[in-house]
Amino acid sequence: MEKKEKLGTQSVTRRTVVKGIVATGAVAGIGPWILPKKALSSSGEVNVLLWSDYCPPGFIKAFKNKTGITMNFTGIGSNEEIINKMKATKGRGFDVCSPTNMRSLQWEPLGLIQPIDYGRIPNVKNLNPAMLAVGDNEWNFGGKGSHWLPQIWGTEGIGWRNDKWTPPRSVGGVAMPSYGDIWQSDVEGKTMMRPHSGMLGAGLYMETTGALEPGAMKRAYGNEALMRKTWQKVTDFCIKNKKQVKLFWNDADSQKTGFMNQGVVVGQTWDGPPTVQMKEGLPVVYRAPIEGSLAWVDGLTLSSASANPEQAYAFFDFCFDAQAAGRSIDGGGIADWGQHGYNSAVLGADKHASADYGKWFNQIYPGKSLANLWPWPKEPQWYADVRTEYRNKFVNA
Repeated sequence: MEKKEKLGTQSVTRRTVVKGIVATGAVAGIGPWILPKKALSSSGEVNVLLWSDYCPPGFIKAFKNKTGITMNFTGIGSNEEIINKMKATKGRGFDVCSPTNMRSLQWEPLGLIQPIDYGRIPNVKNLNPAMLAVGDNEWNFGGKGSHWLPQIWGTEGIGWRNDKWTPPRSVGGVAMPSYGDIWQSDVEGKTMMRPHSGMLGAGLYMETTGALEPGAMKRAYGNEALMRKTWQKVTDFCIKNKKQVKLFWNDADSQKTGFMNQGVVVGQTWDGPPTVQMKEGLPVVYRAPIEGSLAWVDGLTLSSASANPEQAYAFFDFCFDAQAAGRSIDGGGIADWGQHGYNSAVLGADKHASADYGKWFNQIYPGKSLANLWPWPKEPQWYADVRTEYRNKFVNA
């Protein structure tokens, strides 16, 4: 039976994840780690285009040791960067890339990725069934099968320097941040965000103040006219209060340096970078905000122009090995492994994370935080284009 962790007053499994995307299911059996024979018999290389902090040093080394395959790793910081790099080369030069679950509508017309053969990935059985269903349902382009496999899930919420600032509210004795904290006068010129998601966070805060109707940010995905009406209000608010922002971050490293070297006190961040800093003993805290942390699942896809498909399938299988996935979360107690600080789509990965994984998870998602997640809705291209228009108005104001 799956071990349960107590998160505040709510008892949930440690694998409870994205509402509307992930449901707790039966734990798949964890079998031995197996590679396709052809990949084992031929060393070579695989070219992967992944988020910049997703391949800790220990993961890369272990993959090479296990398979003889060299991973050529290109780190990226946004979904737009993934799409642009793949479009620029028509997928050539890359075997694997890592789009986020809600971007399927943008990828389908591009023809840059190909269906994935589950039969060539023994460890696909280890994946969370509800996450795997996202690929089957939302990435099944042209009825040819899933073009996407889940790898890592995480959230975007609020991080802060706990030696310089404390959220002004608590729930059940736990200090709870808000997206609105970024816009308060006590941290003027000391905040950071990624522009487009920081604007979404501002909108969720505005829903709580009456400046927007509750649910307005989610309804904005419905049509362009409604989106423009909502996002114009958000943009006006952000421009009016732009003096709050010290830094616009664009990847994991810039979030870390923002807190430690650039005078940032509070920011809207991914969970991974500040979680790593917390575990390193630095004065940084990440927590789900009261409005709900933004939830996502990053996956793996196979380039239509892959020159190394056997090696790519070997890479997929290694990613879904419970031990490799678990150690990548936080090093698994191995000093030189490295860590990404997020959570795995692989069932049983938590058993190979460090002994403190549950403790940190409880601190990040206290109380009803998991039930209050805000999963990013599916995102059509028109929405992404209009959002970029308003994002540029804010950044360039």
